[in-house]
Amino acid sequence: MKKIVSILICLMMVMFVFSSCGSSDSNETSDSASKAEHTKILFTMENGETFTVETYPEYAPETCENFVKLVNEGFYNGLTFHRIIPDFMAQGGDPKGDGTGGSSHTIKGEFAANGFTQNTLSHDRGVISMARSNDMNSASSQFFICYSGDSKANLDGNYAAFGKVIDGMETVDNFLKVERGYNPSESGNYKFTTPIEPIVIKTAEVLK
Repeated sequence: MKKIVSILICLMMVMFVFSSCGSSDSNETSDSASKAEHTKILFTMENGETFTVETYPEYAPETCENFVKLVNEGFYNGLTFHRIIPDFMAQGGDPKGDGTGGSSHTIKGEFAANGFTQNTLSHDRGVISMARSNDMNSASSQFFICYSGDSKANLDGNYAAFGKVIDGMETVDNFLKVERGYNPSESGNYKFTTPIEPIVIKTAEVLK
């Protein structure tokens, strides 16, 4: 009887060791993959100022993949920030420069209102998110950077936040110093949002 009990205890210990090893390896692999997928992108403005964005694919994988792809293609080089709203956001990435354009490819809206509950990244200061039309799956190239978290109650769960400005947020703040003209397409309190002097992205490049 004692021999049987001893054998059972040994078997349980072996199973515990294998189980623990598997769990540890899996977690380490998952953590490493998550960290490896983060991409840092350096934006250099025409005036020489810079800011750096880090993407967070654990929240919005397809959105991050599309954004990095466009950066690698040089899509954003020469485009502008066409919409600047104090205490709200700076919007750019439109090849037409007026808020009506985009890339040739649209992506799924990775946010809760569109059934994508994985994205819990809140629209706080410095967070970058995708602009879209009323169609939840219409995002392509236009993005916006939040100046504050004042509007996150309306943005969270309705727009695909996918990263954050990790360096040079003062450059984005400086966009507010540019005089802005009347934009008839705006609604509510946002009327003067169009920079009179274009705010141009010279280059956007992935940091190795």
